[in-house]
Amino acid sequence: MLLVLLLCTACAAAPAGEPAAPTAAPITLGFSAWPGWFPWQVAQEQGLFEKNGVTVELKYFDSYTDSLNALATGTIDANSQTLNDTLASVAGGAQQSIVLVNDNSTGNDQIIAAPGIKTLADLKGRTVAAEQGTVDHYLLLLALEKAGLSEADVQFTPMLTDAAAAAFVAGQVDAVGAFAPFTSTALEREGSTAIATSADFPGAIPDHLVVTRDLLSRDEKAVQGLVNTWFDTIEWIGANRAKAVEIMAKRGGVTPAEYETYDKGTTIFTLDQNRTAFTGALDQQAKRISDFLVSTELVDAAPPLEGLFISKFVEAVQP
Repeated sequence: MLLVLLLCTACAAAPAGEPAAPTAAPITLGFSAWPGWFPWQVAQEQGLFEKNGVTVELKYFDSYTDSLNALATGTIDANSQTLNDTLASVAGGAQQSIVLVNDNSTGNDQIIAAPGIKTLADLKGRTVAAEQGTVDHYLLLLALEKAGLSEADVQFTPMLTDAAAAAFVAGQVDAVGAFAPFTSTALEREGSTAIATSADFPGAIPDHLVVTRDLLSRDEKAVQGLVNTWFDTIEWIGANRAKAVEIMAKRGGVTPAEYETYDKGTTIFTLDQNRTAFTGALDQQAKRISDFLVSTELVDAAPPLEGLFISKFVEAVQP
């Protein structure tokens, strides 16, 4: 009895300023090339996961689609991905929940066109490459709809985003849907311009930390640790901007100066903005996206929204 009491006393909460006790098992967290997700690299290099008591295997995916598939199949426990792509996964039967809003895309998703193509209407009959079924395919469809066109009016060429950007630069396609940092690659084609961006569709592309329902059921402490780490990381970046940009630019394969150009196009959500989003804005956006996914036949049926948004983790963060 005395031994048990001593052990329990030793397991008491760590004093202020000391790392929290680690979670029981490592959590595999996936992310890919997007400015709103590169802060995870900062968290790892600055030991902020450990500070928040969560053991994380951070896994970087060169292919965004591969990260979506990894979460959908349970190969990883958590992933950074868009609301659009999460809804598509859930519609396909994946058991996932959103626990954090990383950011909103406010210009870093773009439809970039070759010289001579000045408007969305000019895309009619042209070849357009994008990663099929993911967020920039969605942006393309939104943009075409705005111009009174549909996918049938263009020659859609499905390609991974990095390959699509390279094909555009090589002159193999007339336009490309891409996200930063691959937008920088695409704009290397002389005379190319962005004819539509996510800034034209406010709130349409929110980005999230998404976890499997299995992780939620077995280790809520780890989920809370991930969410706490995110906000600690954003605070650290604010206080150490130059160092943080250096880390994130290196992960993105661009220079710090190039990385700084992405700042305006990605709006990182504060804790207050997170809490507000979970009170209804995300539900409304999810319904709009679901309707669009069904109408464009990207999914067969609207995904179930019950259990999709879990607000208690951002609510529990101590400012």
